[in-house]
Amino acid sequence: MNALILALVFVTSFIVVLYATPPLIKVAILKRLFDEPGNERKIHKRIVPTIGGIIIFAATLFSYALWFELNFFSPQNTTSNIPLAYSYFTDFKLIIATMLMLFFVGIKDDIIGTAPIKKLIAQMLTALILVLVGNIRITGLHGVFEVNEIPYWASVFLSLFTFIVVINAFNLIDGIDGLAAGIGFIGCMAFGIWFVLAGSSALASLAFALGGSLLGFLVFNFSPAKIFMGDSGSLTIGLILSVLAIKLIEFPVDKLTGIMPYLSKPVFVIAVLMYPLADTLRVFTLRALAGTSPFSADRNHLHHRLLDLGFGHRKIVFFIYLFNIICIGLVVACYPLNANLALVFVVLFALLSVGVLLLAGKSKHHKRESF
Repeated sequence: MNALILALVFVTSFIVVLYATPPLIKVAILKRLFDEPGNERKIHKRIVPTIGGIIIFAATLFSYALWFELNFFSPQNTTSNIPLAYSYFTDFKLIIATMLMLFFVGIKDDIIGTAPIKKLIAQMLTALILVLVGNIRITGLHGVFEVNEIPYWASVFLSLFTFIVVINAFNLIDGIDGLAAGIGFIGCMAFGIWFVLAGSSALASLAFALGGSLLGFLVFNFSPAKIFMGDSGSLTIGLILSVLAIKLIEFPVDKLTGIMPYLSKPVFVIAVLMYPLADTLRVFTLRALAGTSPFSADRNHLHHRLLDLGFGHRKIVFFIYLFNIICIGLVVACYPLNANLALVFVVLFALLSVGVLLLAGKSKHHKRESF
């Protein structure tokens, strides 16, 4: 694998975002494409442009497309890999096509608004294209719950469900400065390093292209944020990370070396996406118990709870970043264990962490009220 080209992929998208975002902020303010403080769910106190997803999308697509061919046809990839090359170029086309579809749905929502059902339909169409046309799907649980292969119909259903859940998860956690971008960056780095070690330059380049864009965006999105990514950004992140997640789960074990064949791929993916998945599951459960739509807006997200308990934006995102990194490290450390035990450990850690954090916040809140 050509490490220099992968570095160029990352640096290219990072520089594009770093230098193109300030002009985008100026244009957004001039054209009044910003979010104003108003209702109780909005936690910012000033106008902030909401179209940052434009630059995340553009930089990722530019860097990925610019270096893709050189990255794949590195010296170790010979013409004997023609079937593999065809597969990668098919994925390349479909990823770009579906990115464009969700991007335009997202940018419409950022500028004039879109009904939740229309966004869900777009996500379902995107998932159907990737699963049925691109055959990007989960074919088995690879040892989780002692299940390996599953029937085709179950594979299609599970894959569609995975795409829709992951895409929505990143859309839902985009609630405070730097959270979705930071968690997305950690996910990109984890997946990118995994694919580097697995020898898949094409998939690593996709992870690093988005990772570079998100790191550049964090310069402007970290608290106090100068720009928000909006739906156009969060949908792009969710789509790319869901593709990478399924590709990782389905990566051939016989091509892995070192400890990687013993590391449960589904559990590793769950650990990488632990925070968005856990928060989405928690919020959807609370909404269902309250008898409301799972897509209705509220302040039940963990980051909202922590804000209400007195934590600041920066402290919250650092807590969540650390939580996600520890989840990934814990799964890697558990590689000698079977998939089910590794999953139990990481889920228990997640539950314990959330409980301790909320208890600490309540204690802080009570102390503040006592004065």
